[in-house]
Amino acid sequence: MDTQNLYLDSDHLSNIELYYTTPDLVSGLEVSIIGDDFQHITKVMRHKIDDQIYVTNGLGKIIVGRIKTIYKDSINIEVLKQIEYENRFKNIYFCIPKLKNQERFEFALEKCTELGITNFIVFESERTISKSKRLERWNKIVISAMKQSLRSFIPTIITSNSLMDIIDQKGEKVVFEQNSKNVFSQIGINFQEVIFFIFGPEGGLTSAELSHFKEEQIFNLAKNRLRTETAIIKCASILNA
Repeated sequence: MDTQNLYLDSDHLSNIELYYTTPDLVSGLEVSIIGDDFQHITKVMRHKIDDQIYVTNGLGKIIVGRIKTIYKDSINIEVLKQIEYENRFKNIYFCIPKLKNQERFEFALEKCTELGITNFIVFESERTISKSKRLERWNKIVISAMKQSLRSFIPTIITSNSLMDIIDQKGEKVVFEQNSKNVFSQIGINFQEVIFFIFGPEGGLTSAELSHFKEEQIFNLAKNRLRTETAIIKCASILNA
């Protein structure tokens, strides 16, 4: 079995279909696939025994395998090669407020996952309108985005009822506010440190919430006003630059 350190910006995996299986279904030189991905492999893509497919465990590995057996509700894969990836953004946390428009919120989750963000904290601020928690749906969205973009890390999504919960966490805080004179860029960011990037909801963070941060922690992302989901995606793009 060949283990390589490759990066997703290479041409190696540019034209493949990537599937997902949970880590507990990866054992030695065999992998099992069940559920929706099993259905897609067998019913949609119509793969047969001996076909080569690509599977990720969501923990940084993409497995190149050969279909060994097909059962009624699962398939077994013989591992031919494992490709291991480094999570460049493992210390980066995107703190996203619940948005009134669920489609825009989910769009931001999807696009940030495609751009490599792997830690999300969904929080409620003083101006939060939506109170819904859709963790199951959100997890399906990020898994789908991970596979679509040929990523190998499933983002972690946790929820918080208060901005103060984030403020109390150990690590650097970067807050985005349209009126700040500080312009945000990737320059000077140490990806080895834990950093929380905090975005405001529709209407932004209140002055009381902003008072918890120092002036040098508050930045703007553009001269013009951006929707929250646009600001979130732009920040992820800047970090990828």
